[in-house]
Amino acid sequence: MTNIIIHGSKGRMGQALFACVPKHPGIAVVGQIDAGDDIRSVIKQADVVVDFSDHTATLGLVDICAKNRKALVIDTTGHTDRERLDIACHSDTLAADAIPIVMASNFSTGVNTLFWLTHKAAELLGPDFDLEVVEMHHRLKKDAPSGTAKTLAEILEGVRAQQLQQELGDKDIVLFHGRVGNPGVRSRFEIGIHSVRGGDVVGDHTVIFAADGERVELTHKASSRETFANGALRAAAWVVNQPPGLYSMQHVLGLV
Repeated sequence: MTNIIIHGSKGRMGQALFACVPKHPGIAVVGQIDAGDDIRSVIKQADVVVDFSDHTATLGLVDICAKNRKALVIDTTGHTDRERLDIACHSDTLAADAIPIVMASNFSTGVNTLFWLTHKAAELLGPDFDLEVVEMHHRLKKDAPSGTAKTLAEILEGVRAQQLQQELGDKDIVLFHGRVGNPGVRSRFEIGIHSVRGGDVVGDHTVIFAADGERVELTHKASSRETFANGALRAAAWVVNQPPGLYSMQHVLGLV
């Protein structure tokens, strides 16, 4: 039995996670923590903590998990580069407080398949296809672009940088967040990212590969938060058996 603590239990995803636990007979919830609660009162009962809170609370949570040698699953997005670096330090096998951590922008099996397909499509279609990422979420989502959109852009950026290595020289691929005014003719060195907010959309992501005479689009649409919750529970059961390190959902699914 894997004992978990839900961190951010009163939020939409925390509630969805708790609702999905009965579908996973090998998992039991031993604590539900939200703002104002002290996780240290229940941390010793858990094998792993699943975080669906806010990026500003993550580092404090990581410290507590590391001190108590508890695995951690982080599904919270919006972290700064500095925060991500600090999180990674706690998964370093050379560190005294190293723990296994699964950190992903999206725990959906379908979205992680989209990540894999995006990488392959970018390689196969080549540098003559323009790259754009469009995401839509509900009106209450605070960060933009979404963590999933950022991951998709990072995948495309890595492939395109290799394809245009000689042309780029010392320059970098540019991530173009929306367009307004007169931005000029589209460069082959840019990747567009566009965020749409409205209604109760759980999460839609589309990667567009556009060339003269044809266009390829890869789309994932989430209609229920359960897809993310089930993935996070799968990650929780997996990570407790791993050595210290920083893992992604791609590792959990065996895609890398």
